[in-house]
Amino acid sequence: MIFSESLKKNNDFRHVYENGKSYANKYLVMYVLENNTEVNRLGISASKKVGNSVVRHRFARLVRESYRLHENIFNSGLDIVVVARKSAASVRYHEIEHALLHLSKLHCILREENQSL
Repeated sequence: MIFSESLKKNNDFRHVYENGKSYANKYLVMYVLENNTEVNRLGISASKKVGNSVVRHRFARLVRESYRLHENIFNSGLDIVVVARKSAASVRYHEIEHALLHLSKLHCILREENQSL
């Protein structure tokens, strides 16, 4: 993630949960909040309901990779938290990628020229 950092602190996650806007689809819930900086910060969360640590880590890797490959089309200055739903445990990369881009369109956080993806 060249243009982005990771959200790591619990307080940062809570701030986005409480003040951000959320949209959801079948596999993901995405919270977005402006952070008044030049970089995006991405946080990924998956509870134990999703699966064991192997499944949760695989989900995090898939989300991180799909974000990394498309981060140049996201607007800057956002805190983004992606939360796994239980149904995300058994899906493949392309479904996660599609779900992430779908929620990004709903949040209108894609750059103007990429809104038609």
